[in-house]
Order: sequence, then C-alpha cells, then structure tokens
Amino acid sequence: MGNTDIYELFGTSDMPHMRKLIIHVALTGNYSMKSVNPHVPYGPEEIAEDARRCFKAGASSFHIHAREADGKPSYRKELFEEIVAKVKAGCPGAIICLTTSGRVFKTFGQRAAVLDIDGKLKPDFASLSLGSMNFPKEPSINSPEMIENLARKMLERGIRPELEAFETGMVNHSAYLLRKGILQGPLHFNLFFGLPGTMPGRMVDIIHQVSSLPQGSTWCAAGGGRFQLPVNMAAILMGGHVRVGLEDNLFYDNEKTVPATNEMLVQRVVRVANELGRPIAKPEEAREVLGVRRQ
Repeated sequence: MGNTDIYELFGTSDMPHMRKLIIHVALTGNYSMKSVNPHVPYGPEEIAEDARRCFKAGASSFHIHAREADGKPSYRKELFEEIVAKVKAGCPGAIICLTTSGRVFKTFGQRAAVLDIDGKLKPDFASLSLGSMNFPKEPSINSPEMIENLARKMLERGIRPELEAFETGMVNHSAYLLRKGILQGPLHFNLFFGLPGTMPGRMVDIIHQVSSLPQGSTWCAAGGGRFQLPVNMAAILMGGHVRVGLEDNLFYDNEKTVPATNEMLVQRVVRVANELGRPIAKPEEAREVLGVRRQ
C-alpha cells in the first residue's frame, strides 16, 4: 500500500470525523438466555456491571433492554430508570439508547414507556425500527402508524431516534419520514444484516445499504450470529461504526463452542480496529460525532 491511507481506498478520506470508531453494545436484548449462554446479564446489577466492563474495554454507547432478575423482559419505566442510573454511574459520559422494540410488547403505551424518562436519566437515543420483518421464529410488526407515533413522541421529548434498518425499504421509509418532518436530520442508523428473513450480510449488501442512506447520516452496522464479526470489520473499513453484543450473537466462534461475553466481543473489535488504523472513540468524542449533548 505504500503511503496510501486505507480510507482513501474505501472512499472515506474526506470524512475525518469518521476516523474515531464508536463501539455500541447491545447488552442483553429480549430473547438471549442464560440457558444458552450463562454470561447473558439479567437485572439492573448484572446489566450495569457488564456495561462497566465493556466501557473499560472501549465501548462508549449502550443499547439497553430491561430484564427482570429472572430474565423476563420488561417495559417497566421504573426498571429502565434503575438500569440507566447504574449504567451511568459506572460509565461516565456513555451514550444511552433505550429500546422501543415491539417483538414482546405490542402496544404504543408499552413501547413508548421509556420515552417518558426524564431528568438526568433521560436517554440520548431510543431505537426506532423502520418497518416489519421476519425474525427466525416470529415476525416483528411495526405498522406505519406505530412508527410515526413513536417518532413523533421522540421528537417531542427531544430524544434522538436510532433508526433500525434491516433492508433497503426501511432506509427509503426514513427518507419519507424526513420529508414529512417526522424525523429531523442528521439521522443516525443501526444497519442490521445476516438474519434469515432480512438483508444478507455480504459486503455488497452493506455497501448498497450505506449508499442508500440520506446525505449526512451516521451509521453503525450489526450482524446476527456468525455475521457479527464480518459485518463489524466491513463497517470499520468503510468508515462506519459497530454494534456488538449478546443480543445479536451469543458465541465467540462460528462453531458455537465458546459462549461469548460482551466484554470479549468489545475487546475483539478493539483489536481489529487497532490493526486497521481506526482509533477508538471516547464518550465525548462519540457524542461529538453523533451530535448528542451530555445529559
């Protein structure tokens, strides 16, 4: 390569702010269970301690689901508040994104409960799925009305949406919502690849999805299961950011013989990024890139 900068090869040399890599961790999700991987965190204490270890390893952003001590998912505002308070105490300045997923809880009131959190515990982001899709065992239904209602409440509450796109039609829907004023730019996306029923995790798919984003958007990429590491590596090379975590991938190896920890997954991304010349963003640097002020 000589003196050629790797970002020139991938067309990102004109975006110096993208050089700092933001590591976003999806700590637990709704469906990851200790019966499959004993390292899946349940309850506020475990989730917060797991976040602290990931933060120390280089993560600066956390996607949070609430899990009761027995592992059951919850939409309870009070439980989310307890988790956020503990995560913030152990991870100063970290970016907090709370889920509004409809896979378990279906009503607007349940899904929007986290958007009523206020004060110092108010989240920086909330997830917003941009369409319906099939997961391996059940559909995730996100009607146009539900998407718009959640987006309007996020706008009203001053919470940035983390736009979840599993295929290109969802990216197109974000442009429609942007034109209607329901979303306001610049937009931030979590692009997800590799699940059966959604967009594959090939390099050509990632490039296509990124090239379809509205101008000025920031993005991170996530892969399900064995697609997690390849998708993360593609995002690092393309100037994007990465999402890792036990919500998306329970095993460290493709053979599923080594149960992963969230910390292990973060450490692996840090090693790869260092080899590829992408320095890891600290929380304040991540906030600057994404344009979110500290609560």
